[in-house]
Amino acid sequence: MSLFTRPGAPPAEQPATEDGRTDVSAEPSPDGDAVAAAPGAAVVTGDVVTKDDPGAVVAGEDAGAGAEVVAEGTAVGAEGTAGSAAVAEPAGDPIDAAAGDAVGGAAAGDVVAEPAGAPVDAAGGASAAADGADVAGAGDRGSKHPVAARVATVLAALLVLVALILPDDLNHLSPLVFLRIPAEALLAVPVLIVLPPRPRRILAVLAAVGLVLLTVLKIIDIGFYAVLDRPFDLVLDWSLFGSAMGVVRDSVGQAGTVGVLIGAVLLIAALLVLMTRSSLRLTRLVVRHRSRSLRAVGALAVVWVICAALGAQLLPGLPMAARSDAGLVYHRAVQVHAGLKDKREFAAQMAVDPYRNTPGNQLLTGLQGKDVIFAFVESYGRSALENPEIGPGVTAVLDAGTRQLNAAGFASRSAFLTSATVGGNSWLAHSSTLSGLWVNNQQRYHTLVKSDRLTLPRAFNRAGWRTVSYEPAIVGPWPEADFYGYDKGYAHRDMGSYQGPHFSYAPVTDQWLFKTVQQDQRPAGHAPVFAEVTMVSSHGPFTPIPKMVGWNEVGDGSIYNDPAERTGGSPRAVWTSTTKARAAYGKSVEYSVSTLISYLKTYGDKNLVLVFLGDHQPAPIITGAGVTRDVPITIVAKDPAVLNRISSWGWTDGLRPGASSPVWKMDSFRNKFLDAFSPAGGAH
Repeated sequence: MSLFTRPGAPPAEQPATEDGRTDVSAEPSPDGDAVAAAPGAAVVTGDVVTKDDPGAVVAGEDAGAGAEVVAEGTAVGAEGTAGSAAVAEPAGDPIDAAAGDAVGGAAAGDVVAEPAGAPVDAAGGASAAADGADVAGAGDRGSKHPVAARVATVLAALLVLVALILPDDLNHLSPLVFLRIPAEALLAVPVLIVLPPRPRRILAVLAAVGLVLLTVLKIIDIGFYAVLDRPFDLVLDWSLFGSAMGVVRDSVGQAGTVGVLIGAVLLIAALLVLMTRSSLRLTRLVVRHRSRSLRAVGALAVVWVICAALGAQLLPGLPMAARSDAGLVYHRAVQVHAGLKDKREFAAQMAVDPYRNTPGNQLLTGLQGKDVIFAFVESYGRSALENPEIGPGVTAVLDAGTRQLNAAGFASRSAFLTSATVGGNSWLAHSSTLSGLWVNNQQRYHTLVKSDRLTLPRAFNRAGWRTVSYEPAIVGPWPEADFYGYDKGYAHRDMGSYQGPHFSYAPVTDQWLFKTVQQDQRPAGHAPVFAEVTMVSSHGPFTPIPKMVGWNEVGDGSIYNDPAERTGGSPRAVWTSTTKARAAYGKSVEYSVSTLISYLKTYGDKNLVLVFLGDHQPAPIITGAGVTRDVPITIVAKDPAVLNRISSWGWTDGLRPGASSPVWKMDSFRNKFLDAFSPAGGAH
């Protein structure tokens, strides 16, 4: 059991020990820098080590978890002593045994002496550690390993700095980022110094946990920016992790997905442990060297203020005077508030619908007797036409298709729509296009599908068309089919006749899908049908890609079991470089639009109208930074009266929109389409 005495009450006279060694009396040190014994003095049971002996030699200041080093290699606290030791601290310098401020782990029975007025804190988990055990648990090894202790301190500082400075977007990641001055650290140092030992430890631990949570959030943000070009929404985006795991599984397999999950859990656990130990170690360091810490913080604070006033930046958008974590917390709070406000605003927007009560006989009369197919081409973005690494192949297919279709009697017009999403969340694009509302987050989507909004499929249904949808990537129930107004929604489970392989994410090929639509919905003598078809062959990871085959050869899809009917490498091989990934993306889009062109040439007639459009741009890793969210849209028909209805739109002739083609927001399309093909445009 440890005994704590104060020098204010002088200790009893210390006799010589049995082996003749002389004890040293405890007196406060004027400088408070280190604890040392007189040359040759050894610490034995009951010894009191002082700092002011004229012959004392200071062996070191950092002996691990705050323990001071005794001259001649005798360590107090880190390695333990044979019996007991006593350490004297200067007036006002608290000894925090748990945090390791002065004594890190002396042997059981140590006597710790303090001057009057210096608090002693042996609570909060502090205990004497026999055999040289480390009380603070920071990995210190005492004076025998001073280099290791200093390396550990440097690594702890680096870990905390990285957590404070790490950006949440890969586009901002650069070695220069870590030369910034974090405001949070400048504020934390003086606060930790002035706090009493117990609150100081609690704050250090809470700060470590907070840093880990913010670091994990930044890592998630990096993923969201890389795929969706936006940060993670703390309120609305939790449901997206299931979809993300599905994409990972399609890319690396089930075992790889489990490995990713296990790795993520282990990473978070390791961060919690390392960040907590690092925070405590650095806290002990700044408390032990109060004056120097405050001087350093003061100097850096002056530099921070000057940099902030001048707007100094190491990289565009990354100021030298950093407040990354504080800004992150603030923006997330604003995000939550905006989400709550947005729900009310969206409800008000849904209440306004000029076509809500339009009778069926006044809707879509310009398309009476036509089969209308709306095809959403996965990830078919403007970059597929304009990115120099991707565009040449895709535009060549579109231009050749324009010539072929013109020769077959078809005409086409094209433009751009600005999508409500990018990189994923295709349902947001589908719902924006079909509902005439800007559905750019999950909250809006969930609110929309619970409403009775007049969608394009519902308008066609009201006007007398049979309405169907084909959603091969939906593997579970799809209650939204009722909201959209489909007579029948075909999900993956309704496509059991397909006997071919999966192509990574795509469970069926686009060509098989359109052959199925033709057989099921457009037999001879059928009633007019509206079909929304989601094409997924161009979904990431974009490889492998099926080859075009003769339409009579498609059959049940088993032809694709032959490796000769596939092209492209495995996702693991392709995604080793951005160049390979972009090439695979371009080839997958070429396949999808080739399917549409071939379908029109084979099955198109004067009663078919095809509208095909992209749902969103691919992920930023494919497009690069700073691109638009535009996607191409094209209307193809053999009946000239159809395209005459949209002549005022100013769209570009052909399957490929030009650089100067009109750009509309995706939610504007429903009303423009209904206006063009309805006799009076409703009340609009």
